[in-house]
Amino acid sequence: MTHHADPVVETPAGAIRGVRDGAGEFYRAIPYAAAPLGADRFTAPAPHPGWSGVRDGTQPPPTAPQPARDFGRLDLAPYFGPGWVRGAEYLTVDVRTPAADDGRRPVMVFVHGGGFVTGSARAALYDGSAFARDGIVLVTVNYRLGVPGFLDLAGAPPNRGLLDVLAALRWVRATIAAFGGDPGNVTVFGQSAGATLVGALLARPEADGLFRRAIMQSGSGTGAFTPEQAHRVTIAAAAALGVEPTAAAFAAIPDERFLEVLPALAGLDLRTGTATDPLAGLSPFSLVLPVQPADDLADGPAGDVDLLIGTNTEEGHLYVVPQGNLEATTEADVRALAARVHPDPETAIATHRAARPKATPGELRSAILGEVLFGAGTARMARAHARISGGRTHVYSFGHRSTALGGRLGAAHTVELPFVFDVAGEPWLHGDNGLLGPGPVPEGLAARVHTAWVAFARTGNPGWAVYDPGQPVAEILGS
Repeated sequence: MTHHADPVVETPAGAIRGVRDGAGEFYRAIPYAAAPLGADRFTAPAPHPGWSGVRDGTQPPPTAPQPARDFGRLDLAPYFGPGWVRGAEYLTVDVRTPAADDGRRPVMVFVHGGGFVTGSARAALYDGSAFARDGIVLVTVNYRLGVPGFLDLAGAPPNRGLLDVLAALRWVRATIAAFGGDPGNVTVFGQSAGATLVGALLARPEADGLFRRAIMQSGSGTGAFTPEQAHRVTIAAAAALGVEPTAAAFAAIPDERFLEVLPALAGLDLRTGTATDPLAGLSPFSLVLPVQPADDLADGPAGDVDLLIGTNTEEGHLYVVPQGNLEATTEADVRALAARVHPDPETAIATHRAARPKATPGELRSAILGEVLFGAGTARMARAHARISGGRTHVYSFGHRSTALGGRLGAAHTVELPFVFDVAGEPWLHGDNGLLGPGPVPEGLAARVHTAWVAFARTGNPGWAVYDPGQPVAEILGS
């Protein structure tokens, strides 16, 4: 392909060159905010100053500073992406479009997961070719992570990573028509931490008018830390760094140091007089809010937004199976976990046992983790949204069991993603250590899931009945 054939789009900030391929056009590393350098890592995102000439949008962007993540024998590189790829301008979006024309197509904006500390739009799983093929403009967002993104600091606005996502959505509203998208039909969707961020958007007055629909995949409407819990993390981080817990003191510290002190923040006890740890010790970062989004929808856009929300049937397996704990977990481990995450641990264990009378301790541990991390907060958000929106809620349960790790990974956290993005046939997801395992994936499941997401983005109806809190039934995807 000759260079002059590459497509160029004029945006309010400047012109950008992309590439044409079999799926349409691809524009990468488009800044939606100024580079977060020095003290600006702890401010709200600022408008990008723009550029003259034609910016190269053919190369992948740098990523937010983040640690390497290891899930034992399970290869999660397709999920986490390349890790920290250094570069100042990482507050960017990638845009996949059938064509940058005046087509006014439905837009889907994806917010990645990774526990608020890792992940990027560069992860292989988020390849948007199938969405472009099906007439969708897909936007994937990088946002601040870890200390710059979510540590609560005096002198800094809270939830800066969420403010980044809001800035990206404002960029979409102002710019996406130039890429062939309809700014009046935007679906924001996310998975895991990304889904929890989407849940927070539903409760934010500033999000009003930025999107018409939302999808929460394995997130939580109750995953935020209280200010008291966040303060414990802040004090621990300041102590590990040897500075005062203020934005001014943190502004002088290089990103490398923030990553070096992350181990010192692991395993903090965040139980308080009013709250248990919503992340069960898996991440020291989350949203910081006085009220959980699921209990605070009235002031945000939630009542006017269609919501598709669900979880996987064995979410907790991701945190148990690759570590070898499906077999190694003891009754004492189950009791310790329940005490950490439940106000009434004995009742919680009894309830899970009654639901799964044949469960081993490892399976109980997984069930408790899945419920506290995703299940309970998803159910609460679904009920709250159904009440406020009057029949605009759709719920799913994803049950396809991955054959990875000797057939034990099952319908774990993240296993739905290859089906949503319709990449389940890719060889890098297979083999015993691949996310989907060595076995074949069910014929037609990726087409069914991906098509439901596309239909929802177009019309607000994924193809099944709306959720009724009086008879809470979820659509089963994969068995």
